[in-house]
Amino acid sequence: MKNKKLVIFISLFIVVAGFIGAKKLYEKSLVQKMEFLASDNFNTFVRDYSPVLGSPDAKVYITEFLDPECESCRAVYPAVKEIMKEFEGKVKLVVRYAPFHGNSVMAVRILEAARAQGKYWEALELLFEKQPEWGDHHNPRPSLIWTYLPTIGIDVERLQKDMENPIILTRLQRDVEDGRMLDVRQTPTFFVNGKPLTSFGIPQLRSLVKDQVEQTTYQ
Repeated sequence: MKNKKLVIFISLFIVVAGFIGAKKLYEKSLVQKMEFLASDNFNTFVRDYSPVLGSPDAKVYITEFLDPECESCRAVYPAVKEIMKEFEGKVKLVVRYAPFHGNSVMAVRILEAARAQGKYWEALELLFEKQPEWGDHHNPRPSLIWTYLPTIGIDVERLQKDMENPIILTRLQRDVEDGRMLDVRQTPTFFVNGKPLTSFGIPQLRSLVKDQVEQTTYQ
């Protein structure tokens, strides 16, 4: 009986050790893959059409794959802004889209049309602020968005025309394809200079940003 228990214990130990080893190997291979893409295929992380917040001279870029209807994206956005403020002038935020929710595509089209009026970031913050109303998962009411937009000075009639521009969906599809290549499976997903977070969290994001800033020389 003791020998049988010992065999079971050893077997379990091998399985657990193998799982941990495989997990570490996967994380290492993921980081190596992203570093390769960051150095050899910058566009996978930053497209020339991507909305960018921060100094154009900043050498550290946070790429965030987000969904305007995602509750977690809404929750972490203030913290991302705090990181941007802490490293002001040294870091820029690049927005990419990963539309995983039912009204996400509509929201993205609205954001991109708002950009044509110079109101992109105001519209993004507005959608996040009002998300519990228009994006309630049990009772979504996306039509409410039209009542919010005039409060930030957006011409709604013009926006409704601009959001039909086919280039918006073309760019959105490119973001989806890039996200698939980068194994983006949830939102928000962050990369800093092409390096992924090995575990999700604002402290981890800040730490990675700080590390990249310290590795970069500024005048």
